[in-house]
Amino acid sequence: MGADERHAGGAGLVIACGGTGGHLFPGLAVAEEWSARGGRVLLLVSEKKIDQEASRKYSQYRFETIPAAVKPPTLSPRMIAFAGRLWRTIGHCRRLFDAFEPAAVLGMGGFTSLPPVYAGTKRRVPGFIHDSNARPGRANVMTSRWCREVFIGLEPARDYFPKRHCVVTGTPVRAELRELPERAEAAARFGFDPMKSTLLVMGGSQGARQLNKLVARAGLPEGVQVLHIAGPGDRERVESEVRGRGDYKVLGFCDDMPAAYAVADAVVARSGASSLTELSYLGLPSILVPFPFAADDHQTRNAEVFRDAGAAFLEPEAGLDASRLAERIEEMLDLDMHTRMSDAARGLAVPDAAAKVCDAIEAEVT
Repeated sequence: MGADERHAGGAGLVIACGGTGGHLFPGLAVAEEWSARGGRVLLLVSEKKIDQEASRKYSQYRFETIPAAVKPPTLSPRMIAFAGRLWRTIGHCRRLFDAFEPAAVLGMGGFTSLPPVYAGTKRRVPGFIHDSNARPGRANVMTSRWCREVFIGLEPARDYFPKRHCVVTGTPVRAELRELPERAEAAARFGFDPMKSTLLVMGGSQGARQLNKLVARAGLPEGVQVLHIAGPGDRERVESEVRGRGDYKVLGFCDDMPAAYAVADAVVARSGASSLTELSYLGLPSILVPFPFAADDHQTRNAEVFRDAGAAFLEPEAGLDASRLAERIEEMLDLDMHTRMSDAARGLAVPDAAAKVCDAIEAEVT
């Protein structure tokens, strides 16, 4: 969208995006777009480390930390304490809004989104929710009852909001991934040869041990380099398994994902919605191993969308061994297969998702 078409000028947008990277990074992408249109942004995040690190890295935005808690089962005695925390957080949000005066409130998912959206309704401020997953989270389904519209990243999510107006916007991608460094520069960052194929492994921090073990033990095709983000809790163990392999670099955490993506030819990963959004945007073929204990098995639902499109191989962890994984990696790196999967991944991308979200909000508040 050109500058002459941008209309947010001066309007305040509250974006509740704390708790996980899957909520935070798309929220930051919307903040970038809204700010580019001249609007004001207030980002509400949790007390988690990932949110606090983001508040330092993206210092151009105003961040506020709000307490958040996962809802216990409805009949649990813990509901009393949860309700108390929830009302205190709603009160905190209302006080923030008194000073910020938002034109709209956007929740990016999780129970961090519910109190701000609800608090907004008490000020007659339009509320919106965005869900990146094919199988939306329960918190978003609950929050949607106070929303003007529901934004979804994947079409299958529509079925979970039967009484709400849904807009398929895709999931926003932050600006730093839209202009990757040159491959040679990225390879040098990790000590790799830019002429060799590189496999990016994103084990992550949640339930990554088994996936990390399978990748480390898989016999890979000759000449394939591996950049393995194992998570801080499993880095040392993975390093001990691959010790002596000069073409295998293990990180606990990667603070330069643009470089990691720039050097990658293919990916092995869990199937969180934010990661899949980035893979589709960048056209990276993948082997997806859903986290088996994800709420409502939503990672499998996400992976099915990519498998059905031909963009990824879906491999449930329970039936996967190192030999099977090695076969899949070799198949994915075959030139013809790689090209087909890459094209299919790009076909799932919505490059202007942040603009679509902002357009939809502006249409309701102007």
